[in-house]
Amino acid sequence: MYQRYDELYKEAAEKGDIIAINNPGNCYFNGIGTEKDEIKTFELYKEAAEKGTEKDETKAFDLYKEAAEKDEIYVILNLGYCYKNGIGTEKDETKAFELYKKAAEKGIIQSIYQLGEHYFYGIGTKKNEIKAFELYKQAAEKGYSDSMNDLGYCYQHGIGTEKDETKAFKLYIKAAENGHITSMNNLGECYQYGIGTNKDEIKAFALYKELVERDHIYSLYDLGYCYENGVGTEKDEIKAFKLYEEYENKL
Repeated sequence: MYQRYDELYKEAAEKGDIIAINNPGNCYFNGIGTEKDEIKTFELYKEAAEKGTEKDETKAFDLYKEAAEKDEIYVILNLGYCYKNGIGTEKDETKAFELYKKAAEKGIIQSIYQLGEHYFYGIGTKKNEIKAFELYKQAAEKGYSDSMNDLGYCYQHGIGTEKDETKAFKLYIKAAENGHITSMNNLGECYQYGIGTNKDEIKAFALYKELVERDHIYSLYDLGYCYENGVGTEKDEIKAFKLYEEYENKL
């Protein structure tokens, strides 16, 4: 009989394999092949992050070392997430910040973005909107959609940089083309109010409607507003009421 993959990960982890230690951590976090267990998640990520990889200078192991080091950094990223959200351990935003910074220095896009979030909101460090903007820009240039959206928000509102609504609009479009839901909503706002582009209430309405069909909660309110006030569609106060009611129930 074949072993389940969660059992194989566990067996390899007990032998000290870093990737294997991280993988059962993911299993426990998501409840894959086992019951969800946040404490085991944290312990496994921590063990893998502390273990590191043994460096080998020979060319034969260069590719293996590169892959192992990448996996080690992703373990650090996961551990930072645990500290940030108090998963399996006490919440420690300072430790989370330090771990994201370590991974960001290795060029991991998710960590660059998360480091920007920490600076933007002052999580585990002093609030610094200029650094946040710079980090969002760095990750956005690497194609990270969350950063494109947040960079657009910074340009729209002049946070950490000079206000530039045209740049904001272009970034929202780019992220929306990648399927980024929040950017699609922000794009709807741009069309509704003429932010960085010509006002187009029909496009705004169409975007809000599409997002509601994709279960985006905040678009329920926006679509309700359109129906209540006849923005991009015929006025329909009954539909507006139903959408507002659904929005309130889902908050």
